[in-house]
Amino acid sequence: MKRSGLIPSEKIIERLQYENPWWTSHQILDTYENMPRRLYFEWFYPFVADLKLRRAIVLMGPRRVGKTVLMYHTIARLISEGVSPGKLFFVGIDNPIYINLSLQDILDICQKAVNGTDFKGCYVFFDEIQYLKDWERHLKILVDSYPETKFVVSGSAAAALKWHSTESGAGRFTDFMLPPLTFEEFIHLKGESHLLQQQTITYAGAALPYWTTPHIGALNQLFVQYLNFGGYPEVVFSEKIQQDMGRYIKNDIVDKVLLRDLPSLYGIKDVQELNRFFSYIAYNTGNEFSYEKIAKESGISKETLKKYLEYLEAAFLIKVLNKVDITAKKLKRVTSFKIYLTNPSLRTALFSPIKEDDEEMGNMVETAILSQWMHHERMHLTYARWKEGRGEGEVDLVRIDPQRFKPQWAVEIKWSNRYYQMPQDLTSLMSFCKANALKSAFVTTKDTIGTKSLEDMSFTFVPSALYAYNVGQLAH
Repeated sequence: MKRSGLIPSEKIIERLQYENPWWTSHQILDTYENMPRRLYFEWFYPFVADLKLRRAIVLMGPRRVGKTVLMYHTIARLISEGVSPGKLFFVGIDNPIYINLSLQDILDICQKAVNGTDFKGCYVFFDEIQYLKDWERHLKILVDSYPETKFVVSGSAAAALKWHSTESGAGRFTDFMLPPLTFEEFIHLKGESHLLQQQTITYAGAALPYWTTPHIGALNQLFVQYLNFGGYPEVVFSEKIQQDMGRYIKNDIVDKVLLRDLPSLYGIKDVQELNRFFSYIAYNTGNEFSYEKIAKESGISKETLKKYLEYLEAAFLIKVLNKVDITAKKLKRVTSFKIYLTNPSLRTALFSPIKEDDEEMGNMVETAILSQWMHHERMHLTYARWKEGRGEGEVDLVRIDPQRFKPQWAVEIKWSNRYYQMPQDLTSLMSFCKANALKSAFVTTKDTIGTKSLEDMSFTFVPSALYAYNVGQLAH
């Protein structure tokens, strides 16, 4: 049982027995059992449970969004549905005890730990897979060698996981992205879903569910909480973390990505420069940037800036939104763009919580709403901005039809009731709708609901919190 020059097998088995308590107790650790399930669980579970789907599941996402908990909840469901606990294996690859071991080595030791299982009909979970060099090659071999075993891997270094799973796992891997909490999930975890009422609206001839509320004041209070503390499940339930976001979230999420994950993946040498650059972006989330402006204000070269933006977006910390002109055409030369945090509470972690009447609320609301849409894949989102013969203007959010290259809808995001009271001031939105033959558009407000018609166009006004809730709900 000894491994020459390495950690003895019996010590590794002891670790495996600790990580897999269900082998003896038939239950997962209380720490995870008592945590509420994310709404994404019901979407994720069928991919894992289907043994006929001979693909490994690659669970990706930023740090602290609940990937490990999701895996443990999956194990608990499998046990409850009759899967033998001895056929379920969980391995935290980030533990140093597994250093220098291949996935096959670990699997061999797992086999010894449960007295020689043949792995037929087994489920194997490898957590934090990015800590294993050439993990995609190892995993590909296992998928081919054990066709009747389901492998599930997770990792926080989304950049590496996405690239490797795409390049090396074609036909063998299925990617599943777990983003930060939506506002709908936040409400669900807080036990406040009773504030919402479901209705039905007709759109394009189809009846669609829609949620509204008679308690917009209470919903807005929760929305401000979400902006400050809502992205990560553990923060939702811990006042201690909320009182010291800088210590718990910045150190555990931002710093580990900026100072460890990205430098190790891309060979970044000046990690402090990257850190300062991210702080600059976070403070100005939702603003329009240009390479020239950033380079001038930061002293970083344009080429380095482009790389930093690529890395930060791949690591799921930011989202870069390119713009179109008034006719919804992409500009040939990208000179300016908007940058958003993927999760508004990252700004709180770096700086301080905001209040609903703070000047920064507009950008934070815009960041939050865009983050809800990020849960929808292949949305082809952009924003419109123009300054030409027809005048100048801007529309906050536009979805482009990828086949026809035409806008499907437009949204103006506000934390104010002003435009409901004076819809004639929506000159930019009206100009954009006219130029693209759009007969309707959404405008978000602070707490006002209604519809206004102007120049043969219909504008639907809905509170930002309610709009964010509905967009998040559509993700499931």
